[in-house]
Amino acid sequence: MIEFKAIIMHIYSFEKLETWQKARLFRKEIYLLVKKFTREEIFGLTSQIKRSASSIGDCLAEGSGRITAKDKAHFVSMSYSSALETINHIIGAHDLGYINDEEYKFFRLNLDELTNKLNALRKSILKN
Repeated sequence: MIEFKAIIMHIYSFEKLETWQKARLFRKEIYLLVKKFTREEIFGLTSQIKRSASSIGDCLAEGSGRITAKDKAHFVSMSYSSALETINHIIGAHDLGYINDEEYKFFRLNLDELTNKLNALRKSILKN
């Protein structure tokens, strides 16, 4: 008989952030979306949008390990910049016909929500 031991994993501070949780879900949606892109875009737009969407959450995670509020806020700003880059890629994907109007609106609204949350998080960090 196999015995399973209960594994207790530490929950890191970034995992508790609603902003990171939304960024995590957004990254998943992007990865599912780009499966529809043409093969010729695999090293172009597909690669770029996956990288920038992943970077939103990556920067939040990395910044959570910093000591000073100024340093933490800097990584939130980098996350915000990655979100803006992703908006640009979504616009490009729409312009090239890789995504339709409905998909564009879905991703754009999600990014708008993320950027608003990132702004609020940065202000909150600097306030403390």
